Amino acid sequence: MTAAENVCYTLINVPMDSEPPSEISLKNDLEKGDVKLKTEALKKVIIMILNGEKLPGLLMTIIRFVLPLQDHTIKKLLLVFWEIVPKTTPDGRLLQEMILVCDAYRKDLQHPNEFIRGSTLRFLCKLKEAELLEPLMPAIRACLEHRHSYVRRNAVLAIYTIYRNFEHLIPDAPELIHDFLVNEKDASCKRNAFMMLIHADQDRALDYLSTCIDQVQTFGDILQLVIVELIYKVCHANPSERARFIRCIYNLLQSSSPAVKYEAAGTLVTLSSAPTAIKAAAQCYIDLIIKESDNNVKLIVLDRLIELKEHPSHERVLQDLVMDILRVLSTPDLEVRKKTLQLALDLVSSRNVEELVIVLKKEVIKTNNVTEHEDTDKYRQLLVRTLHSCSVRFPDMAANVIPVLMEFLSDNNEAAAADVLEFVREAIQRFENLRPLIVEKMLEVFHAIKSVKIYRGALWILGEYCSTKEDIQSVMTEVRRSLGEIPIVESEIKKEAGELKPEEEVSVGPAQKLVTEMGTYATQSALSSSRPAKKEEDRPPLRGFLLDGDFFVAASLATTLTKIALRYVSLVQEKKKQNSFNAEAMLLMATILHLGKSSLPKKPITDDDVDRISLCLKVLSECSPLMNDIFNKECRQSLSHMLSAKLEEEKLSQKKESEKRNVTIQPDDPISFMQLTAKNEMSSKEDQFQLSLLAAMGNTQRKEAADPLASKLNKVTQLTGFSDPVYAEAYVHVNQYDIVLDVLVVNQTSDTLQNCTLELATLGDLKLVEKPSPLTLAPHDFANIKANVKVASTENGIIFGNVVYDVSGAASDRNCVVLSDIHIDIMDYIQPASCTDAEFRQMWAEFEWENKVTVNTNIVDLNEYLQHILKSTNMKCLTPEKALSGYCGFMAANLYARSIFGEDALANVSIEKPIHLGPEAPVTGHIRIRAKSQGMALSLGDKINLSQKKTSL
Repeated sequence: MTAAENVCYTLINVPMDSEPPSEISLKNDLEKGDVKLKTEALKKVIIMILNGEKLPGLLMTIIRFVLPLQDHTIKKLLLVFWEIVPKTTPDGRLLQEMILVCDAYRKDLQHPNEFIRGSTLRFLCKLKEAELLEPLMPAIRACLEHRHSYVRRNAVLAIYTIYRNFEHLIPDAPELIHDFLVNEKDASCKRNAFMMLIHADQDRALDYLSTCIDQVQTFGDILQLVIVELIYKVCHANPSERARFIRCIYNLLQSSSPAVKYEAAGTLVTLSSAPTAIKAAAQCYIDLIIKESDNNVKLIVLDRLIELKEHPSHERVLQDLVMDILRVLSTPDLEVRKKTLQLALDLVSSRNVEELVIVLKKEVIKTNNVTEHEDTDKYRQLLVRTLHSCSVRFPDMAANVIPVLMEFLSDNNEAAAADVLEFVREAIQRFENLRPLIVEKMLEVFHAIKSVKIYRGALWILGEYCSTKEDIQSVMTEVRRSLGEIPIVESEIKKEAGELKPEEEVSVGPAQKLVTEMGTYATQSALSSSRPAKKEEDRPPLRGFLLDGDFFVAASLATTLTKIALRYVSLVQEKKKQNSFNAEAMLLMATILHLGKSSLPKKPITDDDVDRISLCLKVLSECSPLMNDIFNKECRQSLSHMLSAKLEEEKLSQKKESEKRNVTIQPDDPISFMQLTAKNEMSSKEDQFQLSLLAAMGNTQRKEAADPLASKLNKVTQLTGFSDPVYAEAYVHVNQYDIVLDVLVVNQTSDTLQNCTLELATLGDLKLVEKPSPLTLAPHDFANIKANVKVASTENGIIFGNVVYDVSGAASDRNCVVLSDIHIDIMDYIQPASCTDAEFRQMWAEFEWENKVTVNTNIVDLNEYLQHILKSTNMKCLTPEKALSGYCGFMAANLYARSIFGEDALANVSIEKPIHLGPEAPVTGHIRIRAKSQGMALSLGDKINLSQKKTSL
């Protein structure tokens, strides 16, 4: 075992640069020095022994000159010294001197000072020599009756460890401790005594608990925790005992200690699946989340609630508690709120959706008044999305939600407004009865919209869904109001001219007429003065967007005007009104085109936007039925197709989720009887306390796949050749944040190898925790050496090194065998994850590291190549199945994964099948990887490069 695996009781800091003292000087200090010098000398002795020095000559000196001292610091140091000093001769017999030590400790156990008694008892827990403990037993028993609780509780611990290690020394320990427990009043002593009975004699522990089961609420929290553990273990091993103790667990849910409440709730859920028990446990969890201030605690307890929900029979019970769960939203932490909203959304039903929506609406309005917190905008987005999902699942709610949310279209935060817009677009398409209401609200907030992206979306909705003559005229009025005075170019020039000096105004007159056919100016240089800032603020929104050079919104406006003009023509019979409306729409488009071609905007209009506006002008001038159909019917059908595809996808994913959760038992499934199951088969009945202890120690047992390739042998790396004097191979065990290397070292020579040391170094974000200690290997002997490596981030790491040794009896220098490199695979840290398209695009824009990998493969099918990449990189494909189905010779897909360190990795696959090269031609194209850190992007690229080619089976 390495030092890291030994049980560690005492940590001692050693200054590395200090010179090791000689044995003679230490002896001198210990004999003749004062208390301070002796203390320092004793510390040095302890450090030297820990470093492997033997120092047998000092043992008698310490017994003679240091052991009789009454100083507390010296006594404490002596306890450490006796713990680490070798107490036996090489043949395993106890040293004669230890009898003197034993006598000194018998006196310490009868010392009037409770600290010395207690710390001596603590030390006895660490002794592994029965001969030393035997004479001390009467003194240890006597300490159980000491007046001070510190002595009594350590006496219980000492008796427990002695009973566990050497039962013959104190065979009546359980009985003794049971009697002690009955009469004891101190909480910590009772806790230690009860803990011992649980592990040493469970029946006595149960007898004691039966006598005082009604007083359990009055006990201290440390004892209550141990009682919960006992009840769990007893009911786990013997389910018939449940009825006897379940009332006690119910009572402990009312404990004043949060830890006891948490453990009691967890135990109650495992012991009973009755609705009342589940409700009580869930209620207890919710109270804990609300009352605890630590966000980590909140998240852990929320996870427990989510686990409860996964069970189909428990879900119904939790649905009644949705309103209580929503109380958690008072927490300012975004992560807690996110999980809470997701849980509430999963539990919402037609019975409680109305209350849920009322609470969420209040929360949305609250966020409007609070601006100082940085997460307010993100929280508002979360609320909008939750309301969106509620309205889609329960259409009756949409009418209540929409008016509140529409206010946020004019919000400064574009992300929240975009979510509202998406919701409004879906609602207006799905719920025909709400269309008049949505259009009316949209017209109300239209002039206040500040973001160009939201403006474009709002224009599209108004153009698509305004169906009455009055609404169409309102839209036109709003557009005119938003554009300001037209024609834009002339009015802008007048405005600029008005700001110039009087003598310059004269030159502006002819400038109006000097416009070429293309809309450019001959005397533009005279008008190059900068526009004042205050005028920019006065501009109507749409005019501001256009002068900033954003002409995409103009193309959107042209489409909207064309749609409403064509609809107006079909609604109004009078030719004069028809022509007047069409002419107004065409005038707006023409003036925007004119502005785009002039040099007034910051950026000129793009050719695409010119083409779109020109097309709209042409459509309005000709008014052909075909174009009318395309503009007024086909657009809406496209939206309808998209929404139905999205809904279908959601239903499919929900179906998969529910299938996962439904526990179906097939007719030919074997029935498992608990009494007949082997210990390792009781998967559903695992001991939660044991599991949590293993998880804390980092020893979580991963269930190995049945596939033989996924076994341990697959992870064994050969480090040296078979003909090397020392053969080495390593099993690499990746454990979340650390890697354990289990290295097998075999001596293949006929010599004894001394000081055989494994020397390791790392490259990348890896750090060696400790140096493995040297070994001596007999001829043809072997040994296992363990080394721990800490991992800090997701990138490929390399561990390299050598084995160094001396040959026994040879005068040559040290021998060295260089090891092969061990490559740590990034795939052990990457897990598939999912995110929305908007989040993907946002991350794609933000991440600065890009790695472009050229496709170089022997796979000939596009879909097969994509599946191969997904399998080898552990990423998830975000592009829906429908979008990838069919065959057209090329494919584009977005992939996403997240590492266990919380780093995101994005990839875009763009591949095509070169048809002109024949059916057997391999796939070509590129894969672009983006990540926040360079290491992640490069490592993922290397992984794709290595695994692109499919190996022939």
